[in-house]
Amino acid sequence: MVEIIPLDTPSLGDRSYIVHDGEVAIVVDPQRDYDRVLAVTGPRGLRITHVFETHIHNDYVTGGYRLARTVGAAYVLNADDTVGFDRVPARDGDIFETGRLRVRALHTPGHTFTHLSYALEADGQHLAIFTGGSLLYGSTGRPDLLGTQHADTLARHQHSSARRIATELPPEAEVYPTHGFGSFCSATQADGLSSTVGAEAKTNPVLTLDQEAYVRVLLAGLDAYPAYYAHMAPANAAGPAEVDLTPPEQADPEELRRRIHAGEWVIDLRERTAFAAGHLGGTLNIGLDGNFVTYLGWLIPWGMAVTLLGESAEQVAEAQRDLARIGIDRPEAAAVGTPEAWSGGMPLAILPTANFTALREAMRTDPAPTVLDVRRAAERQASHLLGSLHVPLHELSSRLAEVPTDRQVWVHCAAGYRAAIAASMLAREGVSVVLVDDDYDRVSDTGLPVLVAA
Repeated sequence: MVEIIPLDTPSLGDRSYIVHDGEVAIVVDPQRDYDRVLAVTGPRGLRITHVFETHIHNDYVTGGYRLARTVGAAYVLNADDTVGFDRVPARDGDIFETGRLRVRALHTPGHTFTHLSYALEADGQHLAIFTGGSLLYGSTGRPDLLGTQHADTLARHQHSSARRIATELPPEAEVYPTHGFGSFCSATQADGLSSTVGAEAKTNPVLTLDQEAYVRVLLAGLDAYPAYYAHMAPANAAGPAEVDLTPPEQADPEELRRRIHAGEWVIDLRERTAFAAGHLGGTLNIGLDGNFVTYLGWLIPWGMAVTLLGESAEQVAEAQRDLARIGIDRPEAAAVGTPEAWSGGMPLAILPTANFTALREAMRTDPAPTVLDVRRAAERQASHLLGSLHVPLHELSSRLAEVPTDRQVWVHCAAGYRAAIAASMLAREGVSVVLVDDDYDRVSDTGLPVLVAA
């Protein structure tokens, strides 16, 4: 019996896969912390013979290169990918056989020019296809990560690739994408956790729209993606270093203050309510309860020293593992416990919080506060508060001068998570700020003036 085991990475919105026949195994698109793969294959006594990459990834550092070297497996990449290490080159139509497993490479450009998908057979049955960033659940991988100048061409390739998959695979074949579970590599938010080629043929726009309509809709819907993506493909093409997840050095209050004063990023990992109630002044709140690694990687000046503050060693370890997945290898330091312990007895900073109803009342004061909307452009276009200032969170560091400092700033997003990050960034700059910790969907019930797209 052949078993396919997904390994989810919710923090990045991706999946890796282990496929085995009870004796040998293959791995598709493993994340950098490949110890998770070995934790599955080891107890089962499985021998990993092949590690397949669908493409040079843009949203995470691969674990494939190191995993293959560690276990002595063949590391399979497109022959046309330029890389700085030895690999097993794959081309369209190449067959790889191990145990009862038979894998056929299909060139499916669209997410990248050299993207491959891998069709799985066993005992003469077409079981599945691993589609990477090609055919996703209800969507496709975005075509603009190699530059907007290639987006139209790659979108057309994506349309053709999806149709090739739908033509060459039987309807009952399972579809196993790498992206689409929250990843910004997905052109739109993908739907569901499982699907088949036949199901996608009936519902996925790439398979229900003609090419011109698909390309028009796809390109019009693209929004910003994380800045750290620029560093992932070069790291993956060079051959990533081994990951080091040993605990960072513990920092005392004096060292924490020194790092804050030096302008380093000291990250409070607690959820925003706890942060608002009391925190070490000058720290940034990027909570582990949200898209921690995506936003830290998006916002941080690349190469900036990072220190982690967590309530437990487990919390710090989780954050450290997430950071390693995007190439931030070693936190400079960490501290575990309470903000009182981190401050060394110094007074804690407080972040005022409110809801949209309170914002309505504040807008009646003189002078009224500045309302800062840190959502992305597409969210803003759909609906926004009249008179609010729009600076997307990922642009805030470079546009701080646009935020008025002569009055209080009330900052909101869609649900509070991104607003908390923005509020902590502004507070660090000395801005008087209030976090609107509320769901934007409630705005229409408050009487605040809203402009809604037609």
